[in-house]
Amino acid sequence: MTAAPAPWTGRPVEVGLVGAGPWARTMHARILAAGPETRLAAVWARRTAAARETAEPYAAHVAADFDELLDRCEAVAFAVPPAVQAELAPLAAKRGKALLLEKPLGPDLVSARRVADAVAEAGVVSQLVLTKRYHPATRAFLDAARAVDVAGARSCYLHGAFLQGEFATGWRLEHGALLDLGPHLLDLLDAAIGPITGLRATGDPRRWVELTCEHENGAVSQASLSGSVAVPRTLTRVELFGPEHPLVYDTADMDHEECWPVLRHDFATAVRSGTPTPVDAQRGLYLQNLLDRAVHG
Repeated sequence: MTAAPAPWTGRPVEVGLVGAGPWARTMHARILAAGPETRLAAVWARRTAAARETAEPYAAHVAADFDELLDRCEAVAFAVPPAVQAELAPLAAKRGKALLLEKPLGPDLVSARRVADAVAEAGVVSQLVLTKRYHPATRAFLDAARAVDVAGARSCYLHGAFLQGEFATGWRLEHGALLDLGPHLLDLLDAAIGPITGLRATGDPRRWVELTCEHENGAVSQASLSGSVAVPRTLTRVELFGPEHPLVYDTADMDHEECWPVLRHDFATAVRSGTPTPVDAQRGLYLQNLLDRAVHG
């Protein structure tokens, strides 16, 4: 199992949070405020009352506008729909702010490229909130996968959150599982097996979509995605097949709370060292290229 992050001895990174919806309140604000690697410095959202509700439990400043948020932080975390992130993230990069970015980078490839290009031009640190990537079990799986001569793989990411509730948001209902869940699963398959060089999609992303991926090493993997099926729990599973016994990754018993301290530590370390992380805006653009290929062929 991957070792836990080393104790933090540096100065906390002052982070401004953009967004005050359910994901921002329950995850981003809470985790960033927990420290010690980060401090929630300010919150801005287009609904001031929601921003105040998100900020007050942590004594964070409620910014009157996006510019004021940038004045009060050295890094910006985004917990907003992809179109809003794609609009604002380049502005933050131009101001020299490190970026903690949600996936996908944008609603389409053009907007995602603008984000990645702005990050590269400004030379700022960026990191994607691909939560599973930061769990020790995921890292152990990816380490073990390097020793597997994979011929083929099958995988799934299934849940019913789009059917009702606070995560059945407009952009998720419009674009479906491909844009929301696809980055997670494609990232894992690509990292575990090797670069994806070909991709075909069938189905309806708003209900159920099947992806067939061809990898650089000749392996073929399949992925099933849906946010609109009434499964008893979220199912995320990857099975790698080769000459030996299958290597299986399954999140059934995973405590996702273990992801966040690692994510926070990795981000703060990258900001303080100025060293890019492997899961950065360029990785996000790579994944968005795959999503675009799935949509447009």
